[in-house]
Amino acid sequence: MNAFRVGVAGPVGSGKTALVDALCKAMRDQYHIAVVTNDIYTQEDAQFLVHSQALSGDRIIGVETGGCPHTAIREDASMNLAAVEQLEARFPDLDLVFLESGGDNLAATFSPELVDLTIYVIDVAAGDKIPRKGGPGITKSDLLVINKTDLAPYVGADLSVMERDAKKMRADKPFIFTNLKTKTGLADVVEFVTKNIC
Repeated sequence: MNAFRVGVAGPVGSGKTALVDALCKAMRDQYHIAVVTNDIYTQEDAQFLVHSQALSGDRIIGVETGGCPHTAIREDASMNLAAVEQLEARFPDLDLVFLESGGDNLAATFSPELVDLTIYVIDVAAGDKIPRKGGPGITKSDLLVINKTDLAPYVGADLSVMERDAKKMRADKPFIFTNLKTKTGLADVVEFVTKNIC
């Protein structure tokens, strides 16, 4: 049986790695988890997750895409598929794999053959206009996470504007405000993932 695969995408600095770290720590006692990260020329995010002890190092694979992060998660997902297969062979009881894309823009989407569920992360510091800019990450992801809510007063972002625009752009699809430093909203993200695991 294949593990359930959750893709986590979003712009550079939005908090993708922080979200994966928090999800692993919150869910690792209930599920057998592994992670695949994508970076263009480094394994920075994988190393962060090992250092933070989100999971043991053998459960984390860093993929160096060597080019556009879009390609590695969408057009040619072969490196990521191979990493997932390697983890599934290493851990036959694997329940859940988080796949973190390299830092991307609002057009990032995962290949349906690669993931079962998509989470797109944006951050308040990028401005309250981001939800209304749209793009597949905003409009088509299964869950939109609006992270770093604590920064709103410092960057002049209005969370009510972000909420209004997220509702408009996403119709009935869910979104959650988070502050991962304080774990605000994390339980809601965990619940969303848990409800969707097959």
